[in-house]
Amino acid sequence: MNLIVHLRRSIGLAAATLALAGCAAMSPGAVPVGDPGFGFALWSPGRADNAQLETRYAGKNPKNANCVGENLSPALAWARAPSATRSFVILMDDQAGRAGLGVNHWVAYGIAPEANGLPEAAAVAVPAGFSAGKNSLGMPYLGPCPPRGNAPQHYVYTLIATSLEAAALPPGLDKAAVLEALKGGKALGAASLVLRFNH
Repeated sequence: MNLIVHLRRSIGLAAATLALAGCAAMSPGAVPVGDPGFGFALWSPGRADNAQLETRYAGKNPKNANCVGENLSPALAWARAPSATRSFVILMDDQAGRAGLGVNHWVAYGIAPEANGLPEAAAVAVPAGFSAGKNSLGMPYLGPCPPRGNAPQHYVYTLIATSLEAAALPPGLDKAAVLEALKGGKALGAASLVLRFNH
């Protein structure tokens, strides 16, 4: 009987150890920073997926108390796009914005197929090196401006590899128009990244 009890206790301890190890592997600290090393991937150098953005990346608008940053877009990098890629599209969306109706913050397209990233502030750089579209406010880009006191809001950056030539679309298109142009198999694949912000 003592041997059986001992074995049961040993098995229980082993199971608990494995469970704790599994929890540790899934902890936020285990999220890789940078290139995960496989698949079509998008990341912000030096940040893990779901990382918190610093205040300087918030939108800038003296008339809006929620837009208190420098309106800088974060640096982005990507790897292993489909081999047939002829250009890239980048979208930035806040699905919780406007009380859940969603806000599109950034539309950029015509990014060269040989590109493997964009530097910080690329969204507001002149010349930008890509075609600037119009976001929900009719602007090329606006950083996060969530209401004060909210939990961190999630900003989804989506990179789409396309078969369109970089100069195929005119500047100034909104998200809906760009996505319409990608129908019929012109979207070859996508990668995404989530970054958070709150005041």
